[in-house]
Amino acid sequence: MQARRIARELALLSLSQLPAAPEKLQTKQLQDIVLAAVRTLTSEVQDVLETAAGEIERGSDRLLSSETRATDLQSARAMVKEAIELTQSAINRVGMALELPEFVQLTNQQEVRHYALELLTVTQRNRPQIDQLLSENLVDWQLRRLARIDQDILRIAVTEMQYLGVPDKIAINEAVEVAKRYSSEEGHKFINGVLRRVSNALKGIPSDAETEAAEAPEPTEL
Repeated sequence: MQARRIARELALLSLSQLPAAPEKLQTKQLQDIVLAAVRTLTSEVQDVLETAAGEIERGSDRLLSSETRATDLQSARAMVKEAIELTQSAINRVGMALELPEFVQLTNQQEVRHYALELLTVTQRNRPQIDQLLSENLVDWQLRRLARIDQDILRIAVTEMQYLGVPDKIAINEAVEVAKRYSSEEGHKFINGVLRRVSNALKGIPSDAETEAAEAPEPTEL
């Protein structure tokens, strides 16, 4: 796996865990970034498992309250199904947390650290402008209402497009791929749409907001 791709994932996962001040970021070593990324995944696993446990409890209560009503039985089954899917998602997150240190070992570690810190530093330094640009290109949504992971995927992609000279197509494709790993089932489609509008805006190309609003999939909400 390419060093930049690993650096991009590490920056994404550690963005919420590391200091916002650029001068403090520069003192961080690669192992600090990896640890922050693993902590983010661990926190997500805990949140997902708590949600799954809640669905199991709700389904059980529904069954106990009325075992003879078909509607209750169906809803209970749906809750258990949701809990199973959430648990699988948590297991996948555990696997990702275990993979990260190994991936880093298999790449040029100096390049990984350099690009991860560059992404983190530039994103934090320009965050107000990045968030403003994203807010202007969200159709019927507010940035703060999106899941945190989706917010950060968008921020890093805009950083690459606007400040680091990465071609728009590459930045968008990389954001979509990382969203497939860390976002919701429909999240990557939503992110693709937002970033294409951002790309057009940076080029001065007007977007058809009404058409895009009708076609855009629902993002994951906080």
